[in-house]
Amino acid sequence: MIFSEPSLFVLALVDTGSILFLLIYFVITLSDLECDYLNAQQCCSKLNQWMLPKLIAHTFLSCLLLLHGHWILVLLNLPMALWCAYEIIRVPSGNLGVFDPTEIHNRGQLKTHMRDCMVHLGYYLTFFFLYLYCLIIAFLKGDPLNRDEEDEVIF
Repeated sequence: MIFSEPSLFVLALVDTGSILFLLIYFVITLSDLECDYLNAQQCCSKLNQWMLPKLIAHTFLSCLLLLHGHWILVLLNLPMALWCAYEIIRVPSGNLGVFDPTEIHNRGQLKTHMRDCMVHLGYYLTFFFLYLYCLIIAFLKGDPLNRDEEDEVIF
């Protein structure tokens, strides 16, 4: 194991929390585009630069969980990692990225992207509280303080 179990879940909380903030940024940017506060070029360039870091953060966390032997959490994380990779891979060769300024207003893609962001938000919010629960359980597994004598507490 690379980290202790509480450290792993603290890292998972930080990672998931950062992805949650990123997804909130996605929702705000897409809603600004919907209300015409941003043009499509600005919006898409802002969002496309964060697609790969989101995939890397999620894959990094999945790999850490795999190394620590949390198989159920890995299996629950695998569909979202595959979906994020699929989103990046399925970008047509002429487009600038997942969010393309020439096509974002066509065929309801803006609504589709907004729906996908909301689904991702629900997924990561659920996992944030799941990791918080796992962190609490990891803290409660044993006595976190080593007590040799009654008066002395060794950290």
